[in-house]
Formats: sequence, C-alpha cells, structure tokens
Amino acid sequence: MYGKALAAEVFGTFWLVLGGCGSAILAAMFMAGDSTVNLGLGFMGVGLAFGLTVVTGAYAVGHVSGGHFNPAVTLGLVAGGRFSIAKAPGYIIAQVIGGTLGGAAIYYIASGQAGFAITPGAGTFATNGFGVDGSPGGYSMQAAFLTEVIMTAVFLIVIMGATSKRASAAMGGLTIGLSLALIHFISIPVTNTSVNPARSPAQALIANVFGEGVTLPMQQLWLFWAAPIIGAVIGAVIYRVLMDANHDVEVEDKKVFRTDAGEATSRAAMADLERSRAAQEEVR
Repeated sequence: MYGKALAAEVFGTFWLVLGGCGSAILAAMFMAGDSTVNLGLGFMGVGLAFGLTVVTGAYAVGHVSGGHFNPAVTLGLVAGGRFSIAKAPGYIIAQVIGGTLGGAAIYYIASGQAGFAITPGAGTFATNGFGVDGSPGGYSMQAAFLTEVIMTAVFLIVIMGATSKRASAAMGGLTIGLSLALIHFISIPVTNTSVNPARSPAQALIANVFGEGVTLPMQQLWLFWAAPIIGAVIGAVIYRVLMDANHDVEVEDKKVFRTDAGEATSRAAMADLERSRAAQEEVR
C-alpha cells in the first residue's frame, strides 16, 4: 500500500507541474493571426490551471496517498498531527521526482517549437524568484519570503479545515484546489507562486540544465524550500491549536489523511442512515 501511495504522489505532483507550469509556459501568452491577438490564458488562467490540477489529482488518487503533491503539505500535516512522520521522507522524495518529470515533459514539448529557448529573466520557464531579476514584479527577498510563508500557512489552514470530520462531504478536493487558484492570483506577480518545494526545483533544474546561462533560479531556490515549509508548519499549528474542534489527530499508523474528504463522505452517509432509522422509529 505504501508503494502505491508513493506512486500516486509521483503522478499527482507530475500532473500538478505539467498542468500548472505547462499552462504558464505553453499557454499564458499565445499570439494568433498576425501576432496582434493574444489568445493566452494570462494570470487568471494559469492560477486556475494550478487549482484544477489539485482538484483532479485529489479526486483521482487522493484515496491512494492522501493527495499531498507538495512537501510543505506533507510536513504541515505531520505538524498538525494528521500524518505519520515516518512516511514523510518517502512522500517528499516521490513528490520531487514527480515534479522533475513534469518539468522535463514541459521542456521536451516546448522545445518542439522553432526558436524556443530558456533565457535569463524573471519567471523564465515558470521559475520562482525574487528581486529585480527573479520576481515578475521586481519584489524584494523580504516580500517574497513573507508572501510564501503567508500563502502556504493559509493553504494548510484550508486543507486541514476542508478535510476535518465536520467538513462538507466530498468537497475537500474542490475547496483546496480553488484556494490554490486564489493563492496564485495573489502571488504570481511577487514570486511566480511556489508554495510547493517540489514545484520550484523542477523548473529551476530544467532551466539551469537546458537554459542559456540561467543560474539565478537555482541560487534562489533555498527560499522556496524554507518559506513554504515554515508557512505550512505555522498554518498547521494555528489550525490545530486555535480552530480544530474535531481533534482529527492520526493515532498509531492508520490510513493516510485524505484531501478528497472521501472518509467524510462515508461518515455523512452513515449519519443520514442513522437519522433515517431514528425517524422511522419515531413513526412507529
């Protein structure tokens, strides 16, 4: 079962990077006709693409692995008592592998276009960065760090709330995906949006290996590991201490905590059945 969970994490993170970063690289700007009409997705389309990858991935394989697809999410759930720390290293390795495969797939697709090249510049090949040369909007390192911490903290609060025992049945994946889309709407201009330490190295590595003097994303990569992980732990602790009335803490080594709220569906169905039985008893 653990091996299948790791395979699901590889697939889910591959799909997240291919769908999200692929949309940014291949479809964010697409000039048609005489190159005066832009049919591209833009910021909003790219943000929605990232959200949709999480929605579809969570419902596709969330029942297998929990649908983390993100080392910060995995470590945040550990801090929140929702996931076994013993399983975390394997998940993180699987996520980094999946993200790298997604980045490689994007490169080989994009390189099929004549004249394609990865050149230095802010956000090149959907990389994350800060400062004049790394941030799409020229935001400072401090602004980038704070943005990634806050966005990831909020993301973990949403994840833990949307998948709690009292959450709306079967809505977890949709809620989490929409929150990721909103996070991208806010932070693409600042850092090109990471909140995921498996997404950032995928693009930085490919850009460094196949780009023309593209070294800055690898040099700045530390921030996009540190800030999301710090933010995830903060968000998980905030939710667990201040908001969680359900005490959804994993005991011993049970099933992984799911982001598609599948268990909540079963609980809701059982609750409906119990209410129906009680109503029938009252009629009698």
